[in-house]
Amino acid sequence: MSGRIPSSGSGSASLRVPSSTYRLQLSPEQDFAAATDLVGYLGDLGAGALYCSPLLQPSPGSMHGYDVVDPTKVNDELGGEQARVALIGALREAGLKALIDLVPNHMGVAVPEANPSWWSLLQLGPESPYASWYDVDLSVPILIPVLGSPEDVEKLELSDDASELRYFEHRYPVAPGSAEGTAQEVHERQHYRLVHWRRGNAELTYRRFFDVSDLAAVRVDDPAVFDATHAEVLRWVGADPDVVAGLRIDHPDGLTAPGAYLLRLRERLGDEAWLLVEKITSLRADGVTEALPASWPADGTTGYDALREVCGLFVDPRGESLIEQVAAEHTGQRQRLSVAEHTAKRLVTDEILLAEVRRIARLVPAEDGDDEATVQDAVAELLAAYPVYRSYLPEGRADLELAVDTASTARPELAPVVRRIRAAMIADPDGPLTLRVEQTSGMVTAKGVEDTTFYRWNRFVALNEVGGKPDRFGVSPAEFHAAAAHRDAATPVAMTTLSTHDTKRSEDVRARLAVLSELTAEWGALLRTLSVRHPLPSPSLELLAWQSVIGAWPLTEERLGGYLTKASKEAKLVTAHVDANAEVDEQIAAWPAQVLGSAETVAEIESFVAQIDGHGRSNALGQKLLQVAGPGVPDVYQGTELFEYSLVDPDNRRPVEFPRRRELLARIDGGWLPPGDDPDGASKLLVTAAALRLRRFRPELFDGYAPLPAAGPAAEHAVAFARGGPAGRERLVVVATRLPVGLEAAGGWADTVLPLPGGASDWTDMVTGEAVVGSTPRMADLLARYPVALLVRPA
Repeated sequence: MSGRIPSSGSGSASLRVPSSTYRLQLSPEQDFAAATDLVGYLGDLGAGALYCSPLLQPSPGSMHGYDVVDPTKVNDELGGEQARVALIGALREAGLKALIDLVPNHMGVAVPEANPSWWSLLQLGPESPYASWYDVDLSVPILIPVLGSPEDVEKLELSDDASELRYFEHRYPVAPGSAEGTAQEVHERQHYRLVHWRRGNAELTYRRFFDVSDLAAVRVDDPAVFDATHAEVLRWVGADPDVVAGLRIDHPDGLTAPGAYLLRLRERLGDEAWLLVEKITSLRADGVTEALPASWPADGTTGYDALREVCGLFVDPRGESLIEQVAAEHTGQRQRLSVAEHTAKRLVTDEILLAEVRRIARLVPAEDGDDEATVQDAVAELLAAYPVYRSYLPEGRADLELAVDTASTARPELAPVVRRIRAAMIADPDGPLTLRVEQTSGMVTAKGVEDTTFYRWNRFVALNEVGGKPDRFGVSPAEFHAAAAHRDAATPVAMTTLSTHDTKRSEDVRARLAVLSELTAEWGALLRTLSVRHPLPSPSLELLAWQSVIGAWPLTEERLGGYLTKASKEAKLVTAHVDANAEVDEQIAAWPAQVLGSAETVAEIESFVAQIDGHGRSNALGQKLLQVAGPGVPDVYQGTELFEYSLVDPDNRRPVEFPRRRELLARIDGGWLPPGDDPDGASKLLVTAAALRLRRFRPELFDGYAPLPAAGPAAEHAVAFARGGPAGRERLVVVATRLPVGLEAAGGWADTVLPLPGGASDWTDMVTGEAVVGSTPRMADLLARYPVALLVRPA
């Protein structure tokens, strides 16, 4: 848990915490004016706050905002300061708050002329007033990996006034007094060198965001740099504290000292602001989720832990052996997840982040007889052995010790060097070696697990999610309830989520795919039939592709092709971003048209999706209600108040059809109850709005947590909890259906009942508006129309 525990489960009165958030991806196509126009709809939906993607000035044309080039001004492509103020005013008038996404770790450098600080650094080098801003080695020229080939240095040109070097559309400054001669001669006098793009991974002289050379790391550990890069956002918070609830901090694991950064930020924000970190907490071997360091003055994470718990509840653990068998038969191998992860992590250390590994190796205390390659290998093995993203010494010493033991056991010949690294890190927890290891361990885990293994280890991709553990097949009700109770007690104002701009697939895709855990034989038969008819260059990719087709159906050629191109290159098995295989890429690019152009195949896909879709919608409604009504502050990702079957970005950042959502919400508010088998999603909108509105207008109900067991032959298919009152006298009950295929096969609920808290009989289902009959209602009656219920007693 973090060091800030509010005094009540619904949030301390001293914190500016909204009842919920609605995540909106702002871009030139969805700007401040568009967001302002949506404020009324968000208020009607019941959202408590607008959770905005980054608002500072990004690279020209940026569609996401995570490549800030000027932290001193608001994004003019969103409408500028006047439009931002108008949005804040609209939120204030509607009684809503705002949560701002802040990116302190890196800035965009793809277009140097758009970034004043980077341009100055390139032009003036160590003499630049921005020399302290970036995590860069200024003792040597800054390597810019942009050339298409080493010989392309001959293609450099000088501008007419000799103030710039140009490489096609790329522009770079010329240092004062260095402009005489040919472009190549001028280039050799600069504080930077334009080099072949392949040299970036092994030789880069500045720290990046993962392996993205266009995002250069910023040294916000320097107080002066912190002040300069945070002044504008902190001004927004100070100017409108009644509206701006707080900040969401992007990728704190990349910072030199995240704990110190958060302490400084909390001091500037004040105690009342809501402060969240985009920190992926790992599920440890003992089944306990990693907690934030106790010294961090943060209110929690952005909720990937809750995503794993909620989604896992709808996966049938009894299907694991058959799912494993289907995957093994298809790929021809059985591989433990831990082995796959280690292999992928070493790929990252040895190729993608080689420059960082070499930099760390140079910091390891030397001994006579040291071999450079051995020290580098030991660093890489230690980084690949981390059980979490980062150890945060001295608090996280146990995680470091586990990494050291794992690496030393796996590679005994490296153990002496690994233990020497450990001793140096413990002796100086704030020293450069420790900080570089910790910054890099998170990158190795993220690139090795999320961005490689989760595209390779594809036995059941509903579990291959950010923060997930694909080898833990589902979450039992007991585990779910324990985690929810812990969240209520320890981090009650942390965010919870089901979909984000970074998830590998949307919540509804995962909900539909969860049904495969109950229909394993049917899934295996379909896979065997379709994969023979439409092969791909990799069995692993085939396994991923067919699950993606089923989960996100219906798909266009463009969407499916874009996804498979990205997935195959992230997997790095038969092609990759860096070393592309043209023949393989052509086969993958042609596959969507072959599949979607076959009437027989399309008919079989549609028949199978029709078989599982109703059960998938049941799962989707269940996980949505459990998340929105459960402990923590729920976030709704844009568009997911209806069924939304998206894959990884950019698919999940497509424009949302908001007029349709407004229309359906107005119909619901007019008294319309969508049909229970509604395929379009109005039922999900109904459930989402009912829970969000209740959170906003009756916050006292969302305190505390108690499991509520059903009784009867189908009790295992019900998951329910009670909140909002002393034990046994709670006034809110949440009910969802799990494993709907098994429930249907067993003949339904039969005489299963749900005993309600305190024997009370004055309950109303806020989803249907109907009164509940008795204090021990039959599940068949309670869930006659929808597979979920939200029961409330009068205030």
